[in-house]
Amino acid sequence: MRVKKQKRHRRAVRFYTVCFGFREPFKILCDGTFVHHLVVNRITPADTALTNILGATVKLFTTRCVLAELKNLGGSYRESLNAANNLITARCDHEERKSAVDCITEVIGENNSEHFFVATQDADLRRSLQKIPGVPVIFALRNALFLEQPSSFQRQFAKSAEEERLHMTDLEYNMLRQRKKRRSSDDKEGDSSDASEEEVDDVSQVQIINTNVKRNGSDVKDKVRFKRKKAKGPNPLSVKKKKKSVDTNVTTSGKESNNGDGTVRSRKKRKRSRKNVVEGNA
Repeated sequence: MRVKKQKRHRRAVRFYTVCFGFREPFKILCDGTFVHHLVVNRITPADTALTNILGATVKLFTTRCVLAELKNLGGSYRESLNAANNLITARCDHEERKSAVDCITEVIGENNSEHFFVATQDADLRRSLQKIPGVPVIFALRNALFLEQPSSFQRQFAKSAEEERLHMTDLEYNMLRQRKKRRSSDDKEGDSSDASEEEVDDVSQVQIINTNVKRNGSDVKDKVRFKRKKAKGPNPLSVKKKKKSVDTNVTTSGKESNNGDGTVRSRKKRKRSRKNVVEGNA
């Protein structure tokens, strides 16, 4: 049940944002009955509860007429009056105090230009607001808050407004006809030279396209080529040093001798046996 409620609220919010241009943070205009219901049922903080319903940040507003009406209701509404004083006061421009219903109706106007959500417990006010396009209504039942679904009048108004945007107005249609007449007259006054110049331009454009095709290999726009990482050589510090090449003139014993004719004569080192070494030492 809770999931279905959230889906309905999300669908209604999307309808008002798309069709009537509501934007975050949503502005909620509260009357005295709604504030009193929140206080009695301990739905606090109110902005958090309303944020959970709408799925976006909110700002709570009220009017001076609503505050004056709560003040005249007596001490039983003192806590509600203190809570309403913490809300942002919307401008109503009423020098003489009016009832909260009349004040809110005038603030909303004919098309709700300020994009207010109206939160009220007054059933008559809710029914009257459903006949005004683009006015979402919030109400409470016990400790739960609800967003009313758009009325059939509001849906029909949004549909008709969308159809009007799709079709041209009379002014746009007349401008289009004048533009067509102007183009046709310009075409008739054009010389043959202009036509030949256009043909030359077309040929040059074709040549440019052909050269691009040959260059790219196809008429498709070149894609972005990313630089590939090539394999690098090993770390020179971790590589063993190469051994020096041994000269052919050097003997295995590391010694060399020159003959008179310039040739190199190698001398082999005689190995003495261990036995002879021992006898010599004795």
